[in-house]
Amino acid sequence: MKKFISLFYRNLFLTNRLFAALTCSVVLFLFSFFFPWLGFIPTLAFGVLVILFLIDVLLLYRIANGVFAKRHAPERLSNSDNNDLGVYIENWYSFSVSVGIIDEIPFQFQKRDIWFKTSLKPHEKKLINYVLRPTRRGEYEFGDIRVYVKSPLGFIRRRYNFEQAETLPVYPSFLQMRKYELMAISNRLTDIGIKKIRRIGHSMEFEQVKNYVQGDDYRTINWKATARQGNLMVNSYTDEKSQHIYCVIDKSRAMKMPFEGLSLLDYAINASLVLSNVALLKEDKAGLITVSEKLGAVIPAERRPAHLNKILEALYKEKTRYLETNMELLFATVRRVIKQRSLVVFFTNYESLNALNRQLPFLKRIAKYHLLLVVFFENTELKKLSEQPAADVEGIYIKTIAEKFAYDKKLIVKELAKHGIQSILSAPQNLTINTINRYLEIKAKQKI
Repeated sequence: MKKFISLFYRNLFLTNRLFAALTCSVVLFLFSFFFPWLGFIPTLAFGVLVILFLIDVLLLYRIANGVFAKRHAPERLSNSDNNDLGVYIENWYSFSVSVGIIDEIPFQFQKRDIWFKTSLKPHEKKLINYVLRPTRRGEYEFGDIRVYVKSPLGFIRRRYNFEQAETLPVYPSFLQMRKYELMAISNRLTDIGIKKIRRIGHSMEFEQVKNYVQGDDYRTINWKATARQGNLMVNSYTDEKSQHIYCVIDKSRAMKMPFEGLSLLDYAINASLVLSNVALLKEDKAGLITVSEKLGAVIPAERRPAHLNKILEALYKEKTRYLETNMELLFATVRRVIKQRSLVVFFTNYESLNALNRQLPFLKRIAKYHLLLVVFFENTELKKLSEQPAADVEGIYIKTIAEKFAYDKKLIVKELAKHGIQSILSAPQNLTINTINRYLEIKAKQKI
């Protein structure tokens, strides 16, 4: 009995309807002092209210478990993507109820409005879906699910607590990776880019003779096969395979800068994961190197079935450090790990020519042995400032400084090109598609 009373007090909440009814009863009692003809009406009204209140308590508490709730969540969440979650709710009462649901989501989301309202018929089941978008990798701790149930009378709410505490890891954007994976399988990658890639020439690796379809190169028509079959036949070529593709990620303080909730390091990690997956689907070998003032993960290029998971697990653990990149260490690692000519995609960030000049001697030495592609970021906030009209002297000063920094970025691209180093200057949100487009262009031009 004591346990029931304790449970009753802890999980019972009065509603606005009950307070409104009590207010009306008090008003009737006050009026009865001035209007004697009201007689026993206030007492009767209060008695009816007490009876209804007790009936409401009986309806909600006559069974131990009136509802059931459970969280539906994936085994892991995808960073920077909309992840679908849900709360399964089931009504075990013999009457319709109104429910309010609170799902205690991790503090990293800084949300206090995860409150769902719905109604359930007797023995009805529902799945309430919602979306969460994490912006940091790591472990996210979910709490309990709290359900507040109200009967048709609506005088009280009964709270149910369901222990659903769980910890979900947030990995680099594997949802984005799957999207590009489907496009790579169907050879539609070049349809979604910022620009379409014009394939110059073709690989000399012959694959098969096939029927001509619209869009095939007329120069590949096989006239002997055409004469034999009576239909246009073309030679089909395939891209060179088993080329080594290495993603090198700078983890220094230059990659700490935030953009739309994500750091530049997270954008580089997401792009690296997608590029590695596309390279494996194109039957190339993918590898990974992360570096700051000291060496991080080093994964030699391979094409084994579980290799992508190995890269994913390594990227999940990477964090930004606060010292400058040790380029001498990076060059030594590249020479030690990469044994044949490869495409080395170096994700970093430069804000000035001086920052580039400190690293340029080592970049030139890497480019001597490999095809080096330097990927760095456009400062979109400065770009917006440079495009805004200046209204006063302060505005002119700000606009001039912004234009100078934007111009420095273009000078960095020219300086790299002068030394035979390819580069991509990309806004963070376009990084993945720009990197994939350049990889496909390099393969089409057979530059590796």
